[in-house]
This record gives sequence, C-alpha cells and structure tokens, in this order.
Amino acid sequence: MRHDPDSEPDCCPVGSLERPPAFDCPVLLTETLVLRAPHAEDIDAIAILADNPAIATMVSRIPHPYGRADAETFVRTSAKRGNGNCVYAITDAETGQLFGCCSLETGNDGRSLELGYWIGEPFWRRGIATQAVHALVDMAFRTREIDHIDARCRVINPASRRVLQKSGFQFQGSGMINILSINASAAVEWFRLDRKTWISLIGWSKDNKLAAL
Repeated sequence: MRHDPDSEPDCCPVGSLERPPAFDCPVLLTETLVLRAPHAEDIDAIAILADNPAIATMVSRIPHPYGRADAETFVRTSAKRGNGNCVYAITDAETGQLFGCCSLETGNDGRSLELGYWIGEPFWRRGIATQAVHALVDMAFRTREIDHIDARCRVINPASRRVLQKSGFQFQGSGMINILSINASAAVEWFRLDRKTWISLIGWSKDNKLAAL
C-alpha cells in the first residue's frame, strides 16, 4: 500500500480551468469494522503498528523506522482528498481499536482506482484485510464511474495475495516497484478487479453488509 497521500498524480494540464471531481469518502461499516478518516487520536497507534519492518517492507511508501512525526504527517495529509483519493483507518466497530489503514487512489486515466492496505501484525489472520477490501471495493463501484480497480502485492507476501484473490481480483502480471523502507526495487504481482467481475461477486455482501454514513 502507498502511504503518502501528498504524492498525487497530476490531473489537469497547466493553465486548465478544469478542477478534479470531488468525491465523498463515506464512513464504511461492516459486521465488525468501521472504516473512517484517520484522526489525531490514531497517531500513537499508527506509529506503533507501522514501525515494523514486516509492514514497511511489504508496501511502497512507508519508511522504516517509522516514528510519531511520520504518523502525524500521514494523518494530516490524508485529509487532503485531492483527485478523489480516500484514506481510511480500519477500526474495530465495538472498541474503536485501530487495526491498520487502507486507501483508494485515482488512476492516471481517471477510469480506475488503485487499492492499498496494511494491517498491524498483532491483528493478522483474522480476516480484517479481506473485510476492509470488500467494503472499499463495493463503495468504489457503487459510487464512482470506474472500469476497474488495481492492486499490487510483493511476490513474497502470500497473505496479501490471498486477500486479493478472495476479493475477486485476477492476476495480470508482475513487475518491479520501489520500496522506500529498503531503498530498493522489489518484485510485485499486479491484480485487477473489473466492474463485470465485481457484479458477479456482489453476493459476498450477504455476510459483510456495507453501510455508508
């Protein structure tokens, strides 16, 4: 997952009077999760969970080590929803405990989104990432005129691959991306979920009801 909301693609030519479309990033509810904008109260939890090489080395833009100042910058910049980007804190619906973060970023073509997510290591293997991805995907296809959603995961991250596959994403190919925490490129797999496939899989929402506030 990318972790730098300030890094946004250019949307308009220089001198253009057009502005990027504004999109809501609604609070999303599932059976056990609330996905909402990161708050100042999340800073300490984000700093603790993200300061973990097992997290940072699996995503593209989380530095390591990761301190409180990094978390403060992340929370502040995530509020800038330019170009239709949405950043969410993944939290427990009952306790409000922070599990991780996820995001949707608008593709350069304006007809696609890129999905990213990370879950803190203490909360792995609970199905949290899959539940959050389903909520994001449903919201995106229901509220935006997009053709597909892309996602990437490192080839050495089978857990993330399983999340994408269980969510209907289909393998497209492999490539290399730069990983900030290791200051080097790493091999990744590229997955895509198109609208037609999503429509055929909407049944997943029976056990993962989505509501927008």
